[in-house]
Amino acid sequence: MVRAPALLAVVLGVTAAGCGGPVVDVTQGLEILDVRTGWFDAGIVDGKNKLVPSMTFKLRNVSDQPLVALRVNALFRRAGEADEWGSSFLTVAGSEGLSPGVTSDDIVARSALGYTGTEPRQEMLKNAHFVDATVEVFAKYGSQQWKLVGKHAVARELLTP
Repeated sequence: MVRAPALLAVVLGVTAAGCGGPVVDVTQGLEILDVRTGWFDAGIVDGKNKLVPSMTFKLRNVSDQPLVALRVNALFRRAGEADEWGSSFLTVAGSEGLSPGVTSDDIVARSALGYTGTEPRQEMLKNAHFVDATVEVFAKYGSQQWKLVGKHAVARELLTP
């Protein structure tokens, strides 16, 4: 009988330690700032100009908890299509976390896939066959689940390095 309460105390202690404090809903605890989207000039590939969808932004931790191991996954889709066209998986803050009230440095998400053509890059954006894109930004920290924190149209604007 003496062992049962001691075992229960150990189990409760391990369970409480595994929780790691309050859980922050990233849809409420993160704010996306300074968003800029467009088509990045990815150079010449196989003798053709290449443009890829891109998004630059910052994240501010508006919660009262540090967000440790904060990551984002940007999913690019061609307008009107459900399938993923490309993605960019990035670490925003590692074990040091993003502290409450702190804003990250610029985060640059780019798809590896895009358009290639022989015409000048600016003309590629005006091509009748050009299909616009959107980007969905998902975030998570620690062992939490991915959550959608933003969706943006990719501007039909040329971004240069």
